Amino acid sequence: MTPLTTLVIAVYNNARALRFVLAAMERQTFKEFEVIVADDGSGNEVADVVNHAKRSSPFPIRHLWHADKGWRKNTMLNYAIHESSTDYLIFIDGDCIPSRNFIEDHWNEREYGKVLLGRRVEHGTRWAKKLTIEKIRDGSFEHYTPLDLFDAAIGRSRRLEHGLRIPFRLLRRMTEKNDGILGSNFSTFKEYFIEVNGFDEQYDGPGSGEDSDIFYRMGLIGAAGKSLRNLAVQYHVWHPLTKTPGRNYDRFLAMQARGEPKCKNGLKKL
Repeated sequence: MTPLTTLVIAVYNNARALRFVLAAMERQTFKEFEVIVADDGSGNEVADVVNHAKRSSPFPIRHLWHADKGWRKNTMLNYAIHESSTDYLIFIDGDCIPSRNFIEDHWNEREYGKVLLGRRVEHGTRWAKKLTIEKIRDGSFEHYTPLDLFDAAIGRSRRLEHGLRIPFRLLRRMTEKNDGILGSNFSTFKEYFIEVNGFDEQYDGPGSGEDSDIFYRMGLIGAAGKSLRNLAVQYHVWHPLTKTPGRNYDRFLAMQARGEPKCKNGLKKL
């Protein structure tokens, strides 16, 4: 089938989680998509997972890679935009497992002039350790157990309410909020990335650069956020918190002060 949309999976050295993500993609209710694994310099284990998935995958998979020279996620995301064959792009992280209706929800809710803003469930360490490929394939990972609810009650897990998919628009309006962007769950039209010159490659660490920066610049060209709360559900596989360099926040503030939608070091080097 000719893909209608592209899923970009940003990865770095987490082969186990990527295996879960690619297995979850095989369950999607919406089938007309391609996958680009945007790899920021991982070792051979990630390549092995991708190559194994390619042998039986019902959707096309491409693995983009560059050498590990520090955090260059935005460079790799721009590479994925260049290589995508469709006009609509969905972005997730390689440690966030999509629910069965994930692609369907992004595709059905797409709207010109909008950036779709999804959320994620933040499960804790127990859930991550107990996760298996069988739980992905049979869909049981999407259902909460009493232990999951207990973890949430004592603070080991967070945002379990984001795991409730509400397909009915009128009911969903009761839970809608003007959520910010998560780099692990958002989508919009490729033309908007081109108009703002893609992700800003001056960012050299996590935080601000791969989501808040580009969302703000898209707002300057008139692309506003649209909440996908209680749609396009995904589940985060726990890992220790990564530290956001303060210099990245300073860069974000400087970009806001300039008010220019196009970055200089993006899809094109201006």
